[in-house]
Parts: sequence; C-alpha cells; structure tokens
Amino acid sequence: MNINDFIVQVALPEHRVFAEEICEEMAESAKARGTGIAKRSPEYVAGKMADGKSVIAFHKDGSWAGFCYIETWSHGQFVANSGLVVSPKFRKVGLAHAIKEKIFELSRSKYPKAKIFGLTTGLAVMKINSDLGYEPVTYSELTQDEEFWKGCQSCVNFEILKSKERKNCMCTAMLYDPATQKHDVAKKFSEELERKPKLYERFMRIKQRLVLRPKSDDEGKPKSFLQLFTHIF
Repeated sequence: MNINDFIVQVALPEHRVFAEEICEEMAESAKARGTGIAKRSPEYVAGKMADGKSVIAFHKDGSWAGFCYIETWSHGQFVANSGLVVSPKFRKVGLAHAIKEKIFELSRSKYPKAKIFGLTTGLAVMKINSDLGYEPVTYSELTQDEEFWKGCQSCVNFEILKSKERKNCMCTAMLYDPATQKHDVAKKFSEELERKPKLYERFMRIKQRLVLRPKSDDEGKPKSFLQLFTHIF
C-alpha cells in the first residue's frame, strides 16, 4: 500500500455520511495522544463539508481514510487547519502529509491574505508544517480570538496554559504568513527533524521543563520557540 492508492479531495456535501465515523476517530486519536482539543460534532463536520472547507481522503476501495477542515479566526485574519485525522489502518503511508498539503492549498485559495497557524505536540505534524513553510512562533503571534482558546479547555494541559497566562504550553505554535517568505529557521528545523529524529525527544523534554518551571526561574531562560530551538540545535 502506498500514497497512490488514495484519493485526496475537497470534501463534498454528500460526504456527510462519513461525519460520525470521522468524529469518532478524532476522539479516539485525541485520547491516545492524551489531549482532547476542539471536540467536534458530526453536524459541525458535515457543515464544513457543505461549505467546501474541508478535505477528505479515500482508499481506492472506497473506504474513508482521512480528513481535515478549515477554521477561521479574528474575522478571517487567521486560519487554522484543524482536526487532521487518518484512519489507523491507513497510517504510515504519507497520507497525513498529502491531506495537509491539500488543506493548505485550499486555505491559501480561499483566504490568500490570512495567516495559517497550528498548535501541536506531534513530530510528524511539525515536520509537515515546516515543509509547507510554517515558522515556529510564540503564542502571542497567534489569533487572540477567545473562541479559539476555548477549544483548549478539553485538553489535559489546559491548567498549564492558564497558569502561563496563555503565553506558553506543551504545544508548539507554528505559523505561515503569506506576507513573508519561509524563514531559514523553519528550513533548519525540518532538516534537523529529518536527519536527527531523536533531537525531537530532547526538544520536548527541555520544553516541558521550561514550561513547568516556576516563574521565579524565568530569568535568562529561553522564552520563545525560536530561542529554545536555537538553544537545542
């Protein structure tokens, strides 16, 4: 099985029959990761399909294989590609990358001036985002729309986010700004993750210590992802 066995397309209204299955897999994937961000109902997912704001993937045998959708924040100034999920039986063939590329393309087409961002703890998603031109950024550079941050309330790390006054947490923030070109640090990040995947484990261990440190220990420590990235790599 390889990526050529799949069709990745903009979802259509008739694909709503897969909405419940998609939501169930989103919930299971979040549970496995230990997070529960942005739980969605089948009705919400079906709405994204009807509005042409989602991407769906199928195996050549007709089985549902993956999904992702677009959300807009701050009156369209920011776009998030959310709810990326791949059916367990179709993982590790490059399907997540193909879906992310398609939803990124759709986002750029629908919202050419918007900044596209994401929060993630996953190595694979960080690598894909870097390949697409996302840069690591601080939380202050993301949307400050309260509705977006409410989506974090179901995450097991929400208390950490609150204690840090929404300036930091276990997730890494990444942003694509159409007004700027891909930053060298994003290229280096992608290359280093590809060449030395164990560095990601080191990065996450150090990030956890920094996020959980007492405020009194902040002086002289890396405060942004860029500073932390430079510190490690």
